[in-house]
Amino acid sequence: MSKPYLSHLKSAAGLQTTYESVRAGFVALALEKNRRATPYVAQGRALQEAASHAKRPKDLLRIAEIQAALVTAAGVSDKAANHLNSDDKRTAVLGLIENFLEPAGEKFAEELVFRFLLTRGDTLGGSMRNAGGFMAQCKLTRSIIAHLKLADKNYRWLQAQSKTWADMPENDADIELRLRGLSWKSGKDARTLLYNLTVPLVGNNVDFSLFNCLPASLGKTTFNNPAAYIALGELKGGIDPAGADEHWKTARTALNRIQNAFAKQKLKPHVFFIGAAIEAKMSQEIWSLLEQGVIENAANLTDERQISSITRWLCSL
Repeated sequence: MSKPYLSHLKSAAGLQTTYESVRAGFVALALEKNRRATPYVAQGRALQEAASHAKRPKDLLRIAEIQAALVTAAGVSDKAANHLNSDDKRTAVLGLIENFLEPAGEKFAEELVFRFLLTRGDTLGGSMRNAGGFMAQCKLTRSIIAHLKLADKNYRWLQAQSKTWADMPENDADIELRLRGLSWKSGKDARTLLYNLTVPLVGNNVDFSLFNCLPASLGKTTFNNPAAYIALGELKGGIDPAGADEHWKTARTALNRIQNAFAKQKLKPHVFFIGAAIEAKMSQEIWSLLEQGVIENAANLTDERQISSITRWLCSL
């Protein structure tokens, strides 16, 4: 099909995010935040139990296993702690004890836990700023895998931590949480999809890059070869309508950069966009780009049918 987006879109209105989808998105983020908070809550409980063995605040300095937690409770983030020496950390902890724990009297252990969790809350807040994008990537990944399995196609996946490729596991539950690439066959041709790759020709990070090769062929030579790219796409997973326009501006700039870079090489790879928060004006702009052939496909992440359709298209390239 020359206009693949027509498989799931009839007009710009179809791209708009509904109120129900926005509400569901915020609920999903809240649940994710609670999931990520669970380890910190457990650490807080463990800290309270350990601190309960101290008769007075300065006794906490003698409990070896909570020294790192004392530094955290003093308001020092993990990132900041990497730039401090032992004396700096001890000074921060002594300040915590003298200014906050001792004035708390017999409730000093509770005060310690509260301050520990306050700093950990900042850490959690930082990680949540990227949660929407991560959840969006997971959703699209799961859709791709579902399509491949329905088509009885094997796939390989790039493990995020070890950065090694592995065969499709028998049980792939939650595999989307720990991968950064997929590879499969399209007809007789190999296809490899990488997430968050800095494309040399573009000079910036691209959310999705689909190559016409096996994983074993990936490397500097391939990345620098414009003809190796089959498709490139941008994904904006933030659900907050207030940030939709800003996200779209960023994505639009990225898409322009991709197209201009490949046009100079007289190449036109498939270019697509997927977004979670798409407002009325934004949907009109995207629809116009689709109609003009500037981008080839687009979908609203919150619409399961649209995601299934764009996934089918991506896997068929």
